Amino acid sequence: MMRAHLQRLAAALSGLLREEEGFTLWLEAERTDFVRFNHGKVRQAGGVEQAYLDLRLIRGKRQATQQLSLCGGDDDLALVEAALPELRAALEQVEDDPFLLLSEQPSSTERIAPGALPPAEAMVADILVAAEGLDLVGILACGDIHFGFANHLGQFNWQQGESWNFDWSLYSHGDKAVKRSQAGSVWDAGEIRRGIAEAAEQLALLKLPLKTLEPGEYRAYFTPTALGGLLSMLNWGGLSEKEARAKRSPLLKLVDGEAKLSPRVSLAEAAGEGLSPLFQTEGFIRPERVELIAGGAHQNSLIGPRSAREFGLKPNAGADEYAESMQLAPGELPRDEALKALGTGVYLSNLWYLNFSDRAACRITGMTRFACFWVENGKIAAPLGVMRFDDSLYSLLGEQLEALTAERELLVDAGSYGGRATQSKLLPGALVKSLRFSL
Repeated sequence: MMRAHLQRLAAALSGLLREEEGFTLWLEAERTDFVRFNHGKVRQAGGVEQAYLDLRLIRGKRQATQQLSLCGGDDDLALVEAALPELRAALEQVEDDPFLLLSEQPSSTERIAPGALPPAEAMVADILVAAEGLDLVGILACGDIHFGFANHLGQFNWQQGESWNFDWSLYSHGDKAVKRSQAGSVWDAGEIRRGIAEAAEQLALLKLPLKTLEPGEYRAYFTPTALGGLLSMLNWGGLSEKEARAKRSPLLKLVDGEAKLSPRVSLAEAAGEGLSPLFQTEGFIRPERVELIAGGAHQNSLIGPRSAREFGLKPNAGADEYAESMQLAPGELPRDEALKALGTGVYLSNLWYLNFSDRAACRITGMTRFACFWVENGKIAAPLGVMRFDDSLYSLLGEQLEALTAERELLVDAGSYGGRATQSKLLPGALVKSLRFSL
């Protein structure tokens, strides 16, 4: 229904335009069930149904945008009509935007994924069975997410699909817990049971005496979640064309060809396989896949429409120029053999408080968090005390990278401020020969 509603609004708006005016419409809508758990029981359940429309009015190189909250009924047309005088007044006040670039070649698309999720009640029941007797705390978010675009040129794009995200922890004692996240577009009760069972095994290990390490260098295994923390930092300007041109990119040496990562590292923006829309707010269609790093060498950057206008390039990403559907190619190490391959070293399941300690050198500092362990001879020996690391991704994903796991995990942003996030990462685990701990 919302798809047809957006088409009606676009058609009506076309008839209200004055000479030399144009418009774009950007819709984000969702129907989401949220369920909160604590002590392994449901503590709060509710649903959200919302739709927000960004109406942009364009005249020449000037633009003004207003966001409207839609109800899905006839009242929405009155909202659109009422917004036009305000936007026209704003256009009189703003200056020309020299880097405004909008798609002038209409390309309509539609991607509707078939519904594959059971009712939220069934998903909750599976979680409660798997978590029986455990102190599980977390939140399940599941349901439809819709994206739509229309403009005065007749272009219309639509994408909708179901997805779920279960962000949870098993609590042990004091500040000790095992943190996990699972997500997807198909529900698998078996994977939920497996994930909670694995976390429960680690929960028992957290009760062992704490191991305190001296600062220094240690072999380390990063779970996909821990590796995702590092790559989120890389996504902070490291994949952006504008940041590279401004010499602010933490991967500038890679972009310029002065440095390379391990041949095992191949990173891509796989928009065609992610949850985010393939079209963007200026009307350009994003490529199904953009190879960013291949065999350790830089291939492409992410280029938003404004950068495309400024530097005479073709856009391939959204305005913020960050990866929304990041994929790191798998390796050959079976996940079940990761501890054996690690031998003696540290097992890192989560990192936090990450920041650049030397942006130009792509050097990152952060803390270990939740279930991180000391491993001896391929077996977990003790929970690890909180440590601070400080190391460069040129090293960790370069000469120190020993292996990537053959299996990958889908990590979806659990954020829901204003609306459910759709940014995702599909990542393997990573074994490195040396990670430097500073404290």
